[in-house]
Amino acid sequence: MQIFVARLAGTPVFDPAGDKIGRIRDVVTGLRGSRPPSVHGMVVEVQPRRRVFLPITRVRGIEAGAVVFTGRINVRRFEQRATETLVIGEMLDLTVSVYGRPVTVFDVAMAETSPSTWEITKVAVYRDKRRRDPAIVEWSEVSGFDILQEDQGAAGLIASFDSMRAADIAGALHDLPGKRRIEIARALDDERLAEILEELPPGDQITILGMLEPERAADVLEEMGPDDAADVLHDLSEEKAAELLALMEPREAAPVRRLLTYPSDTAGGMMTTEPVILPPSSTVAEALAHIRQQDLLPAVAAQVFVTRPPNETPTGAYLGVTHFQRLLRDPPSTLLGGVLDPSIDPIRPEFTLREVAFYLASYNLVAAPVVDELNRFVGAVTVDDVLDHLLPEDWRERSPS
Repeated sequence: MQIFVARLAGTPVFDPAGDKIGRIRDVVTGLRGSRPPSVHGMVVEVQPRRRVFLPITRVRGIEAGAVVFTGRINVRRFEQRATETLVIGEMLDLTVSVYGRPVTVFDVAMAETSPSTWEITKVAVYRDKRRRDPAIVEWSEVSGFDILQEDQGAAGLIASFDSMRAADIAGALHDLPGKRRIEIARALDDERLAEILEELPPGDQITILGMLEPERAADVLEEMGPDDAADVLHDLSEEKAAELLALMEPREAAPVRRLLTYPSDTAGGMMTTEPVILPPSSTVAEALAHIRQQDLLPAVAAQVFVTRPPNETPTGAYLGVTHFQRLLRDPPSTLLGGVLDPSIDPIRPEFTLREVAFYLASYNLVAAPVVDELNRFVGAVTVDDVLDHLLPEDWRERSPS
């Protein structure tokens, strides 16, 4: 039975008791010259965002939509050895040769050649990338996998990312060699790259933005939330941050510039300037339509902030907040001015991280409204922003113990 590896990406992994313990993220092989590479095992992502190694000898079944293993899995974080190659991360998109003719790899197949022994046996290639002219050839017919390539491309790997969340892709990128990471970043569209950058550690963010053309880096920052863009610019040199801000569209740069005036560990530095804001004359039905938008994060969609016009930050006078649960209980025609929560007082931009965390915990909230000295609504601090700052700076780079 032939198993095409790229199709395994994201497949659930089950233990002998039938419990799902994670998902397949890659397959680990060892190149052996002209001989078919041996499959050492699989990289499995278990929660919370820890990548571990599952030896191929433990795999008892690979079926449609499931991989089943026996025994126990070692939860130590996977570390790739120098002699190992990741199929999805490093083989896809390579330009290799079939009888001297250049072709591009878009998948490889593995097969069980003897009990508990698997090898890479076939290679799926495009003979013409522009026309997507596919062919499946034997491993023995292919050469060039062991040659370092300056520009590998990224279409195949990006295709394997298609159904993954941005945080999972960020974890995969972080584990790739630096050269491969940059190739993928350059091939992603601005919106997708922005989503992934928001989930990467600061060091990776700086490296990737530094390898992009300044105009492209500015475009990506425009696609990020203003608070996330401000966090990235805080970590850059003053000269680089000023250059990228100057290249951003003025309308997109304005809220980022405002956020940069606050220390990063205060309410003003952590807040998002793009929560759901409506006037008191809007109805419950209109509010529900706004928070129903798919691109809103759950913490942002949990409440609607009500202000006098203008309804973009900094707004007119802040009037109050109404929560998702309250909106569900009232008739659709009810005006928002009549369903405000009178018990929630706003906070000021200078509130410290500790004060914001205490405020959210005291009132069991997922977001805190922030107003300036003129009682204008300037943003909202969400619980995920607070967690980002409470956790160690390198929390995205390491697994919890």
